[in-house]
Amino acid sequence: MSVIPSYLEKGDTIGIVCPAGFMPYDKAQTCISILKQWGFNVKVGKTLGNQLNYFSGTDEERLDDLQLMLDDTEVKAVLCGRGGYGVGRIIDNINFKKFRKHPKWVIGFSDITVLHSHLFNRYKIASLHSPMAAAFNEGGYENEYVQSLRLALTGVKGNYTCATHEYNKKGKASGKLVGGNLSLFAHLIGTPSDVNTKNKILFLEDVGEYIYNTDRMLYQLKRSGKLDKLAGLIIGGFTDMKDTTTPFGKDVYEAIFDIVKDYEYPTCFKFPVSHDKENYALKIGVEYELRVGENKVALKEV
Repeated sequence: MSVIPSYLEKGDTIGIVCPAGFMPYDKAQTCISILKQWGFNVKVGKTLGNQLNYFSGTDEERLDDLQLMLDDTEVKAVLCGRGGYGVGRIIDNINFKKFRKHPKWVIGFSDITVLHSHLFNRYKIASLHSPMAAAFNEGGYENEYVQSLRLALTGVKGNYTCATHEYNKKGKASGKLVGGNLSLFAHLIGTPSDVNTKNKILFLEDVGEYIYNTDRMLYQLKRSGKLDKLAGLIIGGFTDMKDTTTPFGKDVYEAIFDIVKDYEYPTCFKFPVSHDKENYALKIGVEYELRVGENKVALKEV
């Protein structure tokens, strides 16, 4: 059984940290303002607005900031300001002793896939793959995807639908939801954060990759057995994909389909989880039901 952190109530505190890439403070101001409008208090870590080249500080600064938020019993959820790269450099030095006694929602996507996978694999603690601070900007906080974060944090069960796709394999599956960014999920194979995918519903998304590299990472998942005994597979948005000067010969979804088409479990393509605006809040380590039908796809939290 997964450990489900407590859901938030008005007056609870959300901490904001940047454990990976640099984020200017002003890019998070709308997020901070809206979280307060939602009724939450906000505690801002030292890494938001801090910069050391690509990162939001040294490894030690990012580790210390995240550790403080994880350990702070007044903080009921930790929202990562952005992803990028950097969690993999500090994950093995995080002390989860206090966090395990007082688990809280860890929120984010992209590079935060490392944290999600580690929490589920090592401690069976659920976490929240969802929009981060920048998604609130330019009126984004009004859309259904950012709103799905608010609903998820307050205990409303996710119930999402999307259009069908020609590559879908129809069927019904149930299981704990795992996954996230393909690049990071593949990167974690063989590490202490590596997730056992047997009987799970796996979701994958990515951004800015070459098609051939996406193909290579999917083959890594296939060859390592990650795709063999899934309950179901969700292919999210693969956005801003690049091709080589000599074309790969397939678009990214065709390349993925060719790798997964022979598996018997239900599979859907272009589900709204991505680096674009279409990015529903999904609870990793929580039981979901996936229905891939003739007319629509539905993913419902059980």
